[in-house]
Amino acid sequence: MDLGMRGSRALVTGGSRGIGLAVADALAAEGAAVGIVARGADGLAAAAARLAGHGVPVATAAADVTDAAALGAAVRQIAGELGGLDHLVANAGGTVGGNIADSAPGEFAATFSLNAGHAAELIRSGLPYLKESQTAACVIISSITGMRPAPRTTYAVAKAAEIHLAATAAAELAGAGIRVNAVSPGSIMFPGGSWDRFRAQNPQAFAEFLDSQFPFGRLGRLEEVADVVAFLLSRRASWITGANIVVDGGQGYPSARRFGAQ
Repeated sequence: MDLGMRGSRALVTGGSRGIGLAVADALAAEGAAVGIVARGADGLAAAAARLAGHGVPVATAAADVTDAAALGAAVRQIAGELGGLDHLVANAGGTVGGNIADSAPGEFAATFSLNAGHAAELIRSGLPYLKESQTAACVIISSITGMRPAPRTTYAVAKAAEIHLAATAAAELAGAGIRVNAVSPGSIMFPGGSWDRFRAQNPQAFAEFLDSQFPFGRLGRLEEVADVVAFLLSRRASWITGANIVVDGGQGYPSARRFGAQ
């Protein structure tokens, strides 16, 4: 299916690896110009070289997404290089600390800032460009951990906030013709990712998790998330906004960890 994205312009945070890079790659394969934001210059350079293979314009900006000023500057830089922005993907995220009982002061707020906080700032910074677009759409990458309570508490609450942010922003921005959706992946396996590391460090726990929580007997793949994001940003999804699309293969419990047994 041709998604009709050729010539559109997209920005992806956390775009140098993992889900973010897979999303950027899927968009570039559809003919979209792509800008990626991440902290590391080396990772950005490697990702840009891969994306350029699709023959589309590629822009990069190094920034810490929890620094609102730096994120805003990155958005302006990429919009300038690409000639505007039609699509935003708030993918950067993660956890600082674990559960309430074992986290340090400030770690809950830091995790919220990295996830929902950065997503809100990204959309706010991108609004001037989105309002000029005829196909404006945003996707926030959340997680099934934001829907089903599981360790780690700081991360779960931040991801739940992202789901509600997408729904609320969709209602707020509909009058400007801007769609906003969330995508909540389940556990995704890729080399060097968190589940790859967990499997290496905790083989028995991983095997039990795999056997008990996955109807298809495997974790998800990067492209299975990226393809959904590309669709949601495209004109083919023009009547979808405020939704949370779950991409988890029917996964049960979201984590291999359990409360009280960390």
